[in-house]
Amino acid sequence: MKLVTAFIQPPKLPAVLAGLARLGVERLTVCDGQGYARQRGQSPLYRGHEYKTQLLRKVILEIVVNDDYLDRTIQAITQLARTGPDGQIGDGKILVTSVDQAIQIGGTVRGPEAV
Repeated sequence: MKLVTAFIQPPKLPAVLAGLARLGVERLTVCDGQGYARQRGQSPLYRGHEYKTQLLRKVILEIVVNDDYLDRTIQAITQLARTGPDGQIGDGKILVTSVDQAIQIGGTVRGPEAV
């Protein structure tokens, strides 16, 4: 089992969720986040005044998948979260980590079946 953590742009969330649902990946956590990377922040306008912010809004998806769904999940997120054919700086990142154990709290199911 693997934990896929994807940091994507907020406008891309509906497309990514729909694409994952088509694959059968329907159990995930969505969180709001802010980050600082190569974009170096942005300069938004508020009431006609420009101000500098160092943190950009991102959406964080946390998805635990069995090993046979890993490549499909990564490919779907990569294709659907990318802006333009080649992508841009700020499109996001995907991190994959190993999961040793999964346990359903409401039952006695453990391991890959619990995902």
